[in-house]
Amino acid sequence: MSETSTTSFKKSLNLFDSTAIVMGSMIGSGIFIVSADMSRVLGAPGWLIIAWAITGVLTLFAALSYGELAAMMPNAGGQYVYLRESYNSLTGFLYGWTLFLVIQTGTIAAVGMAFAKFSGVVFPGISESRTLLDLGFLKISTVHIVAILMIFFLTWFNSRGIRTGKYIQNSFTYLKAFILLIFIIGGFWLASNLKAIELNKAVFWNAVSTSKAGVITSLSGFALIAALGISQVGSLFTSDAWNNITFTAGEVVNPKKNIPLSLFIGTLAVTIIYILINFVYLQALPLRGDPHGASVFERGIQFATNDRLGTATIYSLFGESAAVLMAIFIIISTFGCNNGIILSGARVYYAMANDNLFFKQVGKLNKNGVPGTGLYVQAIWASLLCLSGTYSQLLDYVVFAVLIFYVLTIGGLFILRIRKPDADRPYKAFGYPVVPAVYILLALFIMAILLIYKPTYTWPGLIIVLTGIPVYYIWKNFLNKTE
Repeated sequence: MSETSTTSFKKSLNLFDSTAIVMGSMIGSGIFIVSADMSRVLGAPGWLIIAWAITGVLTLFAALSYGELAAMMPNAGGQYVYLRESYNSLTGFLYGWTLFLVIQTGTIAAVGMAFAKFSGVVFPGISESRTLLDLGFLKISTVHIVAILMIFFLTWFNSRGIRTGKYIQNSFTYLKAFILLIFIIGGFWLASNLKAIELNKAVFWNAVSTSKAGVITSLSGFALIAALGISQVGSLFTSDAWNNITFTAGEVVNPKKNIPLSLFIGTLAVTIIYILINFVYLQALPLRGDPHGASVFERGIQFATNDRLGTATIYSLFGESAAVLMAIFIIISTFGCNNGIILSGARVYYAMANDNLFFKQVGKLNKNGVPGTGLYVQAIWASLLCLSGTYSQLLDYVVFAVLIFYVLTIGGLFILRIRKPDADRPYKAFGYPVVPAVYILLALFIMAILLIYKPTYTWPGLIIVLTGIPVYYIWKNFLNKTE
Protein backbone atom coordinates (compact mmCIF):
# COMPACT_ATOMS: atom_id res chain seq x y z
CA MET A 1 0.00 0.00 0.00
CA SER A 2 1.38 3.39 -1.00
CA GLU A 3 1.45 6.53 1.10
CA THR A 4 -1.16 8.17 -1.11
CA SER A 5 -3.82 5.48 -1.09
CA THR A 6 -5.56 2.87 1.04
CA THR A 7 -7.07 -0.45 0.07
CA SER A 8 -10.25 -0.53 2.12
CA PHE A 9 -13.24 1.63 2.97
CA LYS A 10 -13.67 2.96 6.50
CA LYS A 11 -16.77 1.84 8.37
CA SER A 12 -18.13 5.19 9.54
CA LEU A 13 -21.86 5.37 8.75
CA ASN A 14 -24.24 4.33 11.53
CA LEU A 15 -28.04 4.16 11.31
CA PHE A 16 -28.40 7.89 12.01
CA ASP A 17 -25.91 8.73 9.22
CA SER A 18 -27.42 6.23 6.77
CA THR A 19 -30.92 7.58 7.28
CA ALA A 20 -29.57 11.09 6.66
CA ILE A 21 -28.23 9.95 3.28
CA VAL A 22 -31.60 8.42 2.35
CA MET A 23 -33.64 11.46 3.39
CA GLY A 24 -31.13 14.10 2.34
CA SER A 25 -30.69 12.65 -1.15
CA MET A 26 -34.46 12.55 -1.64
CA ILE A 27 -35.35 16.05 -0.45
CA GLY A 28 -34.24 18.77 -2.85
CA SER A 29 -36.38 21.50 -4.39
CA GLY A 30 -38.89 19.33 -6.27
CA ILE A 31 -41.50 19.14 -3.52
CA PHE A 32 -41.96 22.92 -3.79
CA ILE A 33 -42.47 22.83 -7.56
CA VAL A 34 -43.81 19.62 -9.14
CA SER A 35 -47.29 19.64 -7.55
CA ALA A 36 -48.21 22.58 -9.78
CA ASP A 37 -47.76 20.50 -12.94
CA MET A 38 -49.39 17.47 -11.28
CA SER A 39 -52.38 19.69 -10.47
CA ARG A 40 -52.70 20.68 -14.11
CA VAL A 41 -52.66 17.00 -15.10
CA LEU A 42 -55.21 15.85 -12.48
CA GLY A 43 -57.23 18.98 -11.61
CA ALA A 44 -58.62 17.69 -8.30
CA PRO A 45 -57.24 17.85 -4.73
CA GLY A 46 -58.20 14.27 -3.90
CA TRP A 47 -56.45 12.86 -6.95
CA LEU A 48 -53.36 14.98 -6.29
CA ILE A 49 -53.04 13.38 -2.85
CA ILE A 50 -53.72 9.93 -4.35
CA ALA A 51 -50.90 10.50 -6.88
CA TRP A 52 -48.44 11.35 -4.11
CA ALA A 53 -49.68 8.38 -2.06
CA ILE A 54 -49.06 6.04 -5.02
CA THR A 55 -45.52 7.39 -5.30
CA GLY A 56 -45.03 6.92 -1.57
CA VAL A 57 -46.29 3.33 -1.62
CA LEU A 58 -44.13 2.49 -4.64
CA THR A 59 -41.04 4.00 -3.03
CA LEU A 60 -41.67 2.25 0.28
CA PHE A 61 -42.34 -1.11 -1.40
CA ALA A 62 -39.12 -0.76 -3.40
CA ALA A 63 -37.14 0.18 -0.28
CA LEU A 64 -38.51 -2.82 1.63
CA SER A 65 -37.52 -5.10 -1.25
CA TYR A 66 -34.04 -3.58 -1.61
CA GLY A 67 -33.43 -4.24 2.06
CA GLU A 68 -33.05 -7.97 1.41
CA LEU A 69 -30.57 -7.40 -1.41
CA ALA A 70 -28.61 -4.91 0.68
CA ALA A 71 -28.37 -7.34 3.58
CA MET A 72 -27.28 -10.16 1.24
CA MET A 73 -24.66 -8.10 -0.60
CA PRO A 74 -23.39 -5.27 1.65
CA ASN A 75 -20.79 -4.17 -0.90
CA ALA A 76 -19.81 -0.80 -2.34
CA GLY A 77 -21.79 -0.20 -5.52
CA GLY A 78 -25.18 -1.31 -4.19
CA GLN A 79 -27.71 -1.57 -6.98
CA TYR A 80 -25.00 -2.13 -9.59
CA VAL A 81 -23.86 -5.21 -7.62
CA TYR A 82 -27.44 -6.50 -7.24
CA LEU A 83 -28.03 -6.34 -10.99
CA ARG A 84 -24.68 -7.93 -11.79
CA GLU A 85 -25.33 -10.83 -9.41
CA SER A 86 -28.98 -11.30 -10.41
CA TYR A 87 -28.42 -11.17 -14.17
CA ASN A 88 -24.95 -10.60 -15.64
CA SER A 89 -22.19 -8.03 -15.99
CA LEU A 90 -23.88 -6.43 -19.02
CA THR A 91 -27.02 -5.59 -17.01
CA GLY A 92 -24.92 -4.16 -14.21
CA PHE A 93 -22.91 -2.12 -16.71
CA LEU A 94 -26.05 -0.70 -18.35
CA TYR A 95 -27.16 0.56 -14.96
CA GLY A 96 -23.76 2.07 -14.17
CA TRP A 97 -23.56 3.57 -17.66
CA THR A 98 -26.98 5.22 -17.35
CA LEU A 99 -26.23 6.32 -13.78
CA PHE A 100 -23.04 8.06 -14.83
CA LEU A 101 -24.33 9.46 -18.10
CA VAL A 102 -27.70 10.78 -16.92
CA ILE A 103 -29.19 9.67 -13.60
CA GLN A 104 -26.56 10.67 -11.03
CA THR A 105 -24.65 13.37 -12.90
CA GLY A 106 -27.79 14.88 -14.48
CA THR A 107 -29.36 15.13 -11.04
CA ILE A 108 -26.19 16.69 -9.62
CA ALA A 109 -26.23 19.26 -12.44
CA ALA A 110 -29.92 20.05 -11.98
CA VAL A 111 -29.65 20.38 -8.20
CA GLY A 112 -26.53 22.52 -8.61
CA MET A 113 -28.31 24.82 -11.04
CA ALA A 114 -31.32 25.06 -8.71
CA PHE A 115 -28.93 26.01 -5.88
CA ALA A 116 -27.39 28.74 -8.05
CA LYS A 117 -30.70 30.10 -9.38
CA PHE A 118 -32.23 30.40 -5.92
CA SER A 119 -28.99 31.93 -4.64
CA GLY A 120 -29.72 34.65 -7.19
CA VAL A 121 -32.86 35.59 -5.26
CA VAL A 122 -30.68 36.46 -2.28
CA PHE A 123 -27.67 37.71 -4.26
CA PRO A 124 -28.87 39.50 -7.44
CA GLY A 125 -25.42 39.31 -9.02
CA ILE A 126 -26.04 35.59 -9.57
CA SER A 127 -28.22 35.65 -12.66
CA GLU A 128 -28.54 33.88 -16.00
CA SER A 129 -28.57 37.34 -17.58
CA ARG A 130 -25.07 38.03 -16.19
CA THR A 131 -23.15 36.46 -19.07
CA LEU A 132 -19.42 36.03 -18.51
CA LEU A 133 -18.62 34.27 -21.78
CA ASP A 134 -20.64 34.06 -25.00
CA LEU A 135 -19.30 31.84 -27.76
CA GLY A 136 -22.61 31.57 -29.56
CA PHE A 137 -22.98 27.83 -29.03
CA LEU A 138 -22.01 28.21 -25.38
CA LYS A 139 -23.02 30.85 -22.86
CA ILE A 140 -21.57 30.89 -19.37
CA SER A 141 -23.33 33.02 -16.75
CA THR A 142 -22.73 33.61 -13.06
CA VAL A 143 -25.38 30.95 -12.37
CA HIS A 144 -23.25 28.34 -14.17
CA ILE A 145 -20.16 29.39 -12.23
CA VAL A 146 -21.91 29.16 -8.85
CA ALA A 147 -23.41 25.76 -9.71
CA ILE A 148 -20.03 24.36 -10.78
CA LEU A 149 -18.25 25.83 -7.77
CA MET A 150 -20.84 24.22 -5.50
CA ILE A 151 -20.35 20.83 -7.20
CA PHE A 152 -16.55 21.00 -6.93
CA PHE A 153 -16.62 22.26 -3.34
CA LEU A 154 -18.75 19.30 -2.24
CA THR A 155 -16.59 16.96 -4.31
CA TRP A 156 -13.44 18.27 -2.63
CA PHE A 157 -15.04 18.06 0.78
CA ASN A 158 -16.11 14.44 0.21
CA SER A 159 -12.66 13.55 -1.12
CA ARG A 160 -11.34 14.30 2.39
CA GLY A 161 -13.04 11.21 3.79
CA ILE A 162 -16.41 9.70 4.59
CA ARG A 163 -16.47 11.34 8.03
CA THR A 164 -16.30 14.86 6.60
CA GLY A 165 -18.93 13.99 3.99
CA LYS A 166 -21.31 12.60 6.58
CA TYR A 167 -21.00 15.69 8.80
CA ILE A 168 -22.36 17.88 5.99
CA GLN A 169 -25.03 15.30 5.24
CA ASN A 170 -26.25 14.99 8.80
CA SER A 171 -26.22 18.74 9.44
CA PHE A 172 -28.11 19.73 6.32
CA THR A 173 -30.52 16.78 6.25
CA TYR A 174 -31.78 17.19 9.78
CA LEU A 175 -31.80 20.99 9.51
CA LYS A 176 -34.03 20.89 6.44
CA ALA A 177 -36.24 18.20 8.01
CA PHE A 178 -36.74 20.54 10.96
CA ILE A 179 -37.52 23.48 8.65
CA LEU A 180 -40.01 21.34 6.72
CA LEU A 181 -41.78 20.45 9.96
CA ILE A 182 -42.00 24.17 10.78
CA PHE A 183 -43.37 24.78 7.27
CA ILE A 184 -46.01 22.07 7.78
CA ILE A 185 -47.06 23.19 11.26
CA GLY A 186 -47.02 26.86 10.31
CA GLY A 187 -48.87 26.13 7.08
CA PHE A 188 -51.72 24.34 8.83
CA TRP A 189 -52.07 26.92 11.59
CA LEU A 190 -51.16 30.22 9.94
CA ALA A 191 -51.50 29.88 6.16
CA SER A 192 -54.90 28.15 6.25
CA ASN A 193 -57.46 29.94 4.05
CA LEU A 194 -61.14 29.08 4.52
CA LYS A 195 -62.06 30.21 1.00
CA ALA A 196 -59.35 28.00 -0.52
CA ILE A 197 -60.52 25.05 1.58
CA GLU A 198 -64.14 25.51 0.43
CA LEU A 199 -63.11 25.78 -3.23
CA ASN A 200 -61.01 22.64 -2.96
CA LYS A 201 -63.80 20.70 -1.22
CA ALA A 202 -66.17 21.57 -4.07
CA VAL A 203 -63.94 19.85 -6.66
CA PHE A 204 -62.19 17.35 -4.43
CA TRP A 205 -62.74 14.31 -6.70
CA ASN A 206 -63.73 16.14 -9.90
CA ALA A 207 -60.71 15.28 -12.06
CA VAL A 208 -59.95 17.50 -15.06
CA SER A 209 -56.91 18.13 -17.22
CA THR A 210 -55.94 21.80 -17.58
CA SER A 211 -53.58 23.11 -20.23
CA LYS A 212 -51.14 25.94 -19.49
CA ALA A 213 -53.54 28.18 -21.39
CA GLY A 214 -56.35 27.23 -19.00
CA VAL A 215 -58.31 24.88 -21.32
CA ILE A 216 -60.12 22.26 -19.22
CA THR A 217 -60.86 18.65 -20.24
CA SER A 218 -62.89 16.33 -18.01
CA LEU A 219 -61.24 13.08 -16.90
CA SER A 220 -62.88 9.77 -16.07
CA GLY A 221 -62.35 6.05 -16.58
CA PHE A 222 -59.11 5.08 -18.27
CA ALA A 223 -58.30 8.73 -19.05
CA LEU A 224 -58.13 9.37 -15.30
CA ILE A 225 -55.96 6.28 -14.74
CA ALA A 226 -53.64 7.46 -17.53
CA ALA A 227 -53.48 10.92 -15.96
CA LEU A 228 -52.45 9.35 -12.63
CA GLY A 229 -49.67 7.51 -14.46
CA ILE A 230 -48.49 10.65 -16.26
CA SER A 231 -48.50 12.64 -13.01
CA GLN A 232 -45.96 10.21 -11.54
CA VAL A 233 -43.16 11.79 -13.58
CA GLY A 234 -42.93 14.68 -11.12
CA SER A 235 -43.56 12.87 -7.85
CA LEU A 236 -41.33 9.88 -8.63
CA PHE A 237 -38.45 12.14 -9.61
CA THR A 238 -38.92 14.16 -6.41
CA SER A 239 -38.89 10.93 -4.38
CA ASP A 240 -35.90 9.38 -6.16
CA ALA A 241 -32.32 8.82 -4.93
CA TRP A 242 -33.51 6.90 -1.84
CA ASN A 243 -31.40 3.95 -3.05
CA ASN A 244 -28.12 5.91 -2.85
CA ILE A 245 -27.36 4.52 0.60
CA THR A 246 -26.85 1.09 -1.01
CA PHE A 247 -23.93 2.55 -3.01
CA THR A 248 -22.06 3.30 0.22
CA ALA A 249 -22.61 -0.14 1.80
CA GLY A 250 -18.87 -0.67 2.19
CA GLU A 251 -18.76 2.22 4.66
CA VAL A 252 -21.84 1.38 6.74
CA VAL A 253 -21.41 -0.06 10.22
CA ASN A 254 -23.38 -3.33 10.47
CA PRO A 255 -24.78 -2.87 6.93
CA LYS A 256 -26.91 -6.02 7.06
CA LYS A 257 -29.06 -4.30 9.69
CA ASN A 258 -28.56 -0.58 9.19
CA ILE A 259 -29.11 -0.35 5.43
CA PRO A 260 -32.56 -2.05 5.43
CA LEU A 261 -33.58 0.00 8.48
CA SER A 262 -32.37 3.30 7.02
CA LEU A 263 -34.18 2.57 3.74
CA PHE A 264 -37.45 1.97 5.59
CA ILE A 265 -37.18 4.85 8.06
CA GLY A 266 -35.91 7.37 5.50
CA THR A 267 -38.42 6.64 2.72
CA LEU A 268 -41.36 6.48 5.15
CA ALA A 269 -40.41 9.79 6.79
CA VAL A 270 -40.00 11.62 3.48
CA THR A 271 -43.24 10.17 2.09
CA ILE A 272 -45.18 11.44 5.12
CA ILE A 273 -43.51 14.86 4.88
CA TYR A 274 -44.33 15.16 1.16
CA ILE A 275 -48.00 14.27 1.61
CA LEU A 276 -48.38 16.69 4.54
CA ILE A 277 -46.79 19.49 2.50
CA ASN A 278 -49.36 18.93 -0.25
CA PHE A 279 -52.13 19.21 2.34
CA VAL A 280 -50.58 22.54 3.37
CA TYR A 281 -50.82 23.72 -0.25
CA LEU A 282 -54.49 22.74 -0.32
CA GLN A 283 -55.12 24.60 2.95
CA ALA A 284 -53.55 27.80 1.62
CA LEU A 285 -54.50 27.93 -2.08
CA PRO A 286 -57.25 26.70 -4.39
CA LEU A 287 -55.96 23.90 -6.59
CA ARG A 288 -57.62 25.31 -9.70
CA GLY A 289 -56.53 28.70 -10.87
CA ASP A 290 -56.44 31.19 -13.70
CA PRO A 291 -53.20 31.42 -15.71
CA HIS A 292 -53.91 35.14 -16.10
CA GLY A 293 -54.81 35.69 -12.45
CA ALA A 294 -53.54 38.93 -10.94
CA SER A 295 -52.92 37.53 -7.44
CA VAL A 296 -51.28 34.46 -5.94
CA PHE A 297 -54.73 33.23 -4.82
CA GLU A 298 -56.28 33.67 -8.28
CA ARG A 299 -53.47 31.74 -9.97
CA GLY A 300 -53.92 28.92 -7.45
CA ILE A 301 -51.75 25.83 -7.24
CA GLN A 302 -52.02 25.09 -10.95
CA PHE A 303 -50.55 28.38 -12.09
CA ALA A 304 -48.25 29.45 -9.27
CA THR A 305 -45.60 31.75 -10.76
CA ASN A 306 -42.86 29.57 -12.26
CA ASP A 307 -44.55 26.65 -10.46
CA ARG A 308 -43.00 27.87 -7.17
CA LEU A 309 -45.69 26.57 -4.85
CA GLY A 310 -43.72 26.88 -1.63
CA THR A 311 -43.26 30.60 -2.20
CA ALA A 312 -46.91 31.06 -3.19
CA THR A 313 -48.09 29.23 -0.07
CA ILE A 314 -46.28 31.44 2.43
CA TYR A 315 -46.85 34.63 0.42
CA SER A 316 -49.94 35.48 2.47
CA LEU A 317 -47.83 35.44 5.64
CA PHE A 318 -44.67 37.20 4.54
CA GLY A 319 -45.57 39.04 1.34
CA GLU A 320 -42.68 39.77 -1.02
CA SER A 321 -40.15 38.44 1.52
CA ALA A 322 -41.66 34.95 1.02
CA ALA A 323 -39.51 34.58 -2.08
CA VAL A 324 -36.33 35.28 -0.12
CA LEU A 325 -37.30 32.96 2.76
CA MET A 326 -38.12 30.11 0.40
CA ALA A 327 -34.94 30.74 -1.60
CA ILE A 328 -32.85 30.46 1.58
CA PHE A 329 -34.51 27.16 2.45
CA ILE A 330 -33.99 25.77 -1.06
CA ILE A 331 -30.33 26.82 -0.94
CA ILE A 332 -29.98 24.77 2.27
CA SER A 333 -32.00 21.89 0.86
CA THR A 334 -30.20 21.61 -2.48
CA PHE A 335 -26.77 21.89 -0.84
CA GLY A 336 -27.50 18.94 1.43
CA CYS A 337 -29.21 17.01 -1.36
CA ASN A 338 -26.24 17.32 -3.70
CA ASN A 339 -23.83 16.30 -0.97
CA GLY A 340 -25.59 12.95 -0.57
CA ILE A 341 -25.77 12.33 -4.31
CA ILE A 342 -22.13 13.31 -4.90
CA LEU A 343 -20.92 11.26 -1.92
CA SER A 344 -22.67 8.05 -3.01
CA GLY A 345 -22.39 8.04 -6.80
CA ALA A 346 -18.62 7.57 -6.98
CA ARG A 347 -18.94 4.25 -5.11
CA VAL A 348 -20.77 2.75 -8.10
CA TYR A 349 -18.03 3.78 -10.53
CA TYR A 350 -15.50 2.36 -8.06
CA ALA A 351 -17.25 -1.04 -8.15
CA MET A 352 -17.47 -0.92 -11.96
CA ALA A 353 -13.78 -0.10 -12.27
CA ASN A 354 -12.89 -3.08 -10.08
CA ASP A 355 -14.89 -5.22 -12.52
CA ASN A 356 -12.86 -3.68 -15.39
CA LEU A 357 -15.94 -1.85 -16.63
CA PHE A 358 -14.75 1.71 -15.96
CA PHE A 359 -11.44 3.58 -15.95
CA LYS A 360 -8.95 1.69 -13.76
CA GLN A 361 -7.95 4.74 -11.69
CA VAL A 362 -11.58 5.21 -10.59
CA GLY A 363 -11.34 1.85 -8.82
CA LYS A 364 -8.74 3.11 -6.34
CA LEU A 365 -9.22 4.73 -2.94
CA ASN A 366 -7.23 7.78 -1.93
CA LYS A 367 -5.37 8.20 1.38
CA ASN A 368 -8.67 9.17 3.05
CA GLY A 369 -10.31 5.88 2.09
CA VAL A 370 -12.70 7.25 -0.56
CA PRO A 371 -12.72 6.96 -4.38
CA GLY A 372 -11.26 10.42 -4.97
CA THR A 373 -10.70 10.04 -8.71
CA GLY A 374 -14.26 8.80 -9.17
CA LEU A 375 -15.58 11.80 -7.28
CA TYR A 376 -13.75 14.23 -9.58
CA VAL A 377 -14.66 12.37 -12.80
CA GLN A 378 -18.29 12.61 -11.69
CA ALA A 379 -17.90 16.33 -10.93
CA ILE A 380 -16.37 17.08 -14.33
CA TRP A 381 -19.17 15.35 -16.26
CA ALA A 382 -21.88 16.95 -14.09
CA SER A 383 -20.29 20.37 -14.69
CA LEU A 384 -20.27 19.79 -18.45
CA LEU A 385 -23.98 18.98 -18.24
CA CYS A 386 -24.52 22.27 -16.38
CA LEU A 387 -22.78 24.18 -19.19
CA SER A 388 -24.49 22.23 -21.97
CA GLY A 389 -27.94 23.25 -20.77
CA THR A 390 -29.17 19.72 -21.56
CA TYR A 391 -29.48 18.55 -17.95
CA SER A 392 -33.16 19.51 -17.69
CA GLN A 393 -34.04 17.60 -20.87
CA LEU A 394 -32.00 14.61 -19.68
CA LEU A 395 -33.86 14.61 -16.39
CA ASP A 396 -37.14 14.33 -18.29
CA TYR A 397 -35.91 10.92 -19.39
CA VAL A 398 -34.57 9.84 -16.01
CA VAL A 399 -37.83 8.58 -14.49
CA PHE A 400 -38.41 6.00 -17.21
CA ALA A 401 -34.79 4.83 -17.15
CA VAL A 402 -34.83 4.64 -13.35
CA LEU A 403 -38.04 2.59 -13.36
CA ILE A 404 -36.47 0.10 -15.80
CA PHE A 405 -33.67 -0.63 -13.36
CA TYR A 406 -35.89 -0.62 -10.28
CA VAL A 407 -38.10 -3.27 -11.92
CA LEU A 408 -35.06 -5.33 -12.95
CA THR A 409 -33.51 -5.07 -9.50
CA ILE A 410 -36.65 -6.15 -7.66
CA GLY A 411 -37.13 -8.86 -10.28
CA GLY A 412 -33.65 -10.00 -9.26
CA LEU A 413 -35.01 -10.65 -5.78
CA PHE A 414 -37.14 -13.48 -7.21
CA ILE A 415 -34.24 -14.77 -9.33
CA LEU A 416 -31.86 -14.94 -6.37
CA ARG A 417 -34.46 -16.65 -4.17
CA ILE A 418 -34.52 -19.44 -6.78
CA ARG A 419 -30.85 -19.45 -7.76
CA LYS A 420 -29.42 -19.03 -4.26
CA PRO A 421 -32.04 -20.37 -1.84
CA ASP A 422 -29.49 -21.03 0.91
CA ALA A 423 -27.73 -17.65 0.76
CA ASP A 424 -27.44 -15.73 4.01
CA ARG A 425 -30.44 -13.38 4.25
CA PRO A 426 -30.22 -11.46 7.55
CA TYR A 427 -33.27 -9.49 6.42
CA LYS A 428 -36.00 -10.90 4.19
CA ALA A 429 -38.16 -8.60 2.06
CA PHE A 430 -41.35 -7.62 3.89
CA GLY A 431 -44.45 -9.16 2.31
CA TYR A 432 -42.52 -11.33 -0.15
CA PRO A 433 -43.64 -12.25 -2.80
CA VAL A 434 -46.70 -9.96 -2.79
CA VAL A 435 -45.07 -6.60 -2.02
CA PRO A 436 -42.24 -6.92 -4.60
CA ALA A 437 -44.70 -8.27 -7.21
CA VAL A 438 -47.11 -5.37 -6.63
CA TYR A 439 -44.26 -2.91 -7.10
CA ILE A 440 -43.20 -4.54 -10.36
CA LEU A 441 -46.76 -4.59 -11.76
CA LEU A 442 -47.49 -0.97 -10.78
CA ALA A 443 -44.14 0.26 -12.13
CA LEU A 444 -44.65 -1.62 -15.42
CA PHE A 445 -48.12 -0.10 -15.74
CA ILE A 446 -46.77 3.42 -15.19
CA MET A 447 -44.03 2.75 -17.74
CA ALA A 448 -46.61 1.57 -20.29
CA ILE A 449 -48.69 4.72 -19.70
CA LEU A 450 -45.62 6.91 -20.18
CA LEU A 451 -44.66 5.07 -23.36
CA ILE A 452 -48.11 5.71 -24.82
CA TYR A 453 -48.86 9.22 -23.57
CA LYS A 454 -45.40 10.72 -22.98
CA PRO A 455 -43.21 9.23 -25.73
CA THR A 456 -40.88 12.24 -25.70
CA TYR A 457 -40.10 11.44 -22.05
CA THR A 458 -39.65 7.70 -22.48
CA TRP A 459 -38.07 6.64 -25.77
CA PRO A 460 -35.01 8.87 -25.31
CA GLY A 461 -34.51 7.37 -21.84
CA LEU A 462 -34.71 3.87 -23.27
CA ILE A 463 -32.29 4.80 -26.05
CA ILE A 464 -29.78 6.15 -23.51
CA VAL A 465 -29.88 2.79 -21.71
CA LEU A 466 -29.51 0.81 -24.96
CA THR A 467 -26.52 2.86 -26.14
CA GLY A 468 -24.64 1.20 -23.33
CA ILE A 469 -24.78 -2.20 -25.09
CA PRO A 470 -22.27 -1.40 -27.87
CA VAL A 471 -20.15 0.55 -25.37
CA TYR A 472 -19.98 -2.55 -23.15
CA TYR A 473 -18.80 -4.81 -25.95
CA ILE A 474 -16.34 -2.23 -27.30
CA TRP A 475 -14.91 -1.83 -23.79
CA LYS A 476 -14.64 -5.60 -23.27
CA ASN A 477 -13.01 -6.04 -26.68
CA PHE A 478 -10.51 -3.27 -25.92
CA LEU A 479 -9.60 -4.90 -22.60
CA ASN A 480 -9.07 -8.29 -24.27
CA LYS A 481 -6.65 -6.74 -26.75
CA THR A 482 -4.65 -4.89 -24.10
CA GLU A 483 -4.33 -7.79 -21.65
